[in-house]
Amino acid sequence: MLEKLRNSPFYLNYKRMWPYVKPYWFRALLAMWLCIPIGSLDAVIALSLKPYMDMVLIEKSVGTSAWYAPLFIIGFTIGQGALTYLATYLNVWVGSHVTNDLKMSLYSKLLTFETSFFDRQNSGDIVFRFNNDADLACSGLLSNLRLFLSRLFSSLSLIGVLFYNSWQLSLIAMIVLGCTFYPMTRVRNMIKTIMKQTVASSSQTITAYNETFSGNRTIMAYNYQPQQKEKFSKILASLFRLNIKMTQRSSWLSPVMHITASFGIAATIGYGSHLILTNQLTPGGFVSFISALLMLYTPIKNLGNNFNSVQFSFMAIERVFEILDTPPAIRNKENATELKSVNRDIEFRNVCFGYRPDVPVLKNISLKADVGQSIALVGNSGGGKSTIVSLLPRFYDVDTGQILIDGTDIRDVTLTSLRDKMAIVFQDNFLFAGTIRDNVRIGKPDASDEEIWKALDMAYLTDFVSSLAEGLDTYIGERGILLSGGQKQRVAIARAFIKDAPIIILDEATSALDNKSEAVVQKAIENLMKNKTVFVIAHRLSTIRNADRIVVINEGEIMETGSHEELMNTENGVYKALYNAQFKSSEKKQERKTESDSIQINDKPD
Repeated sequence: MLEKLRNSPFYLNYKRMWPYVKPYWFRALLAMWLCIPIGSLDAVIALSLKPYMDMVLIEKSVGTSAWYAPLFIIGFTIGQGALTYLATYLNVWVGSHVTNDLKMSLYSKLLTFETSFFDRQNSGDIVFRFNNDADLACSGLLSNLRLFLSRLFSSLSLIGVLFYNSWQLSLIAMIVLGCTFYPMTRVRNMIKTIMKQTVASSSQTITAYNETFSGNRTIMAYNYQPQQKEKFSKILASLFRLNIKMTQRSSWLSPVMHITASFGIAATIGYGSHLILTNQLTPGGFVSFISALLMLYTPIKNLGNNFNSVQFSFMAIERVFEILDTPPAIRNKENATELKSVNRDIEFRNVCFGYRPDVPVLKNISLKADVGQSIALVGNSGGGKSTIVSLLPRFYDVDTGQILIDGTDIRDVTLTSLRDKMAIVFQDNFLFAGTIRDNVRIGKPDASDEEIWKALDMAYLTDFVSSLAEGLDTYIGERGILLSGGQKQRVAIARAFIKDAPIIILDEATSALDNKSEAVVQKAIENLMKNKTVFVIAHRLSTIRNADRIVVINEGEIMETGSHEELMNTENGVYKALYNAQFKSSEKKQERKTESDSIQINDKPD
C-alpha cells in the first residue's frame, strides 16, 4: 500500500515540486495547518444541532442554553470565514513565489538549449511550455492542495459525527462514498491524450499571434489577411473540437457523483426513519447525521470538477519537469577547461556534419587559419559556408572530426570561455528592445560610456547617435525596428568592437544592404577586422579580394583554396568563374544605369 502511494502521481508530483516550496515552507505549512480548523468546524456545526434539535423537538422547550446553538453556528462560521481568508492569502503568496521560481528555472533551462532545439520548436510551443505550464502547474496544484486538505479534515471530522450519531447509517454512507470515488480513477487516462492535443493547438494560437506581429508588413504587402484569417479559424476550430471532446470525457464525472451521492442520502433517510420509529436514534441525532452527511456529500459531489483541475495540473507538472530533466545536447564536458587565449591557429580537421542524420551538409572539411589571418568562405548558396562558422562557437557540434584551437578540441573547453573569444556579426542581427546603450553593452556589460562612444566611432555611428535627442538612451524598439538596416548592422558591429574578441565571424554581414549602406558598413567591418583572426562569408566577391585565404565551398566540400590572385590564375577554376560572372553582372548593371541616366538627360527640354 505504501509502495503504491509512493508511485502515485499525487506523491510523485508533490515530491518534484518540494524543492520550489521548501524556501517558503513555513508559510506553506501554516496555510496547510489552517485547513485543519477550517475543515473541522464543519463537524462542530453539524454536531451542535443534536442537543438543540432534541431540546426543541422532544422536550418542546427552548431554554437559555438552546439559544446558544444558533449563536455558536454564527460564531463558528465567522471564524471559519476568517481562517479561510488567511489560508487563501498565504496560499496565493506562496503560490506566486513558487510560480516565479519555477519560471526562472525554466527560463534558465531555455537559455542552455542548443540552436537545434529552437530549430525544432515554434514560438507558441516555447511560450506555452515555458510560461503557461508553470502557471497551470503551480496555481492549480497549490489551490487544489489547500482544497484537498480542508475537505480531508472536514470529511474526517464529519465522518466522526456520523459514527457518533449512528454507526448503522454511517456504514451505508461509507459504502456509497466508496462508490462515489470509483469513477475518479477512470478520468486520467481518458483525458491525457486530449490534453496533449489541446496544448499543441493552444501553442499554435500563440504562434499565429507572434507571426502576425513579426510579419505584419509581409501580410499587408501581399494582402495575405484572408489566408491568415483562414489559418487562425482552423486553429480555433481544432481547439473547439478538442474542448468538446474534453467535456465529453470529463464532465460526466460530477453528475455521476451527484447521482451516486443521492442514493446514499435516500438510503440513510429511509433507514434513519426506521431507527427513529424504533427509538434507536433520536430526531436530534438524525438531524445532526443528515446535516453532517449533506456537508460531507456536497463538496464530494463537486469534487469531480476539482479532480479534473488537479489532473491538468499534474500533466502540466510532468511537462515542466520533462523540460527540466532534458539535458542540452551541447553542454560542457566533464572536467572542461577554460580557453585562456588564442595564440597559434584554428583548425577544422576532417569535419563532417548534417542537420539530419541522413542528409550530410559538410563532408571532410579540413581547414586551418593562423592567428591574425582572414579566411573568406565563398561558394553557391546552400553549400555549407554558414554551417562552418556555426560550428566554431558550437551552435552545433560536429558529427565526426574535430575543430581545434591551439591544438585543443573546442569540446574540451567550457562554452563560456569559447564564446568569450568570438564576436559574431550576422546577416540579420538581432537587436533587443531597449536603448542603443543597452544593445552595444551586450558585448561588454560593464562598458563605460567612453568605451561605447569609441565603439560607435569605429562603427561609423557617432554622428547618427549624436544627432538623436536621447543619444545613447534612444529607444530603438523591438528588434531595432526604429533603425534602418545599415544602422542596425553598425550597432551590431559596435557590439562586436566593444567585446574585443580575438576571433571575428562575419556571416554575410552586408548582403541585405544597399550600395550606399554597404560602403559605410564595409568600412566599419574593415576597422573591426584589424589584428583579428577573421572568418568572413561574403556574397560580393569584390569585398574579400584582400583576404589572406579564400576557400571555395560547394555541396559541403572544399573545391579550391588560395589568395585572390592565385585563384584567379587557376585555369577553369571555380572561384574565377564565380568572380567573372559576378563582375560581368556588375558591369551590365552599371551600363544599364549609365544608359538610363543618358536617356533622362537627352529627354530634358531645351
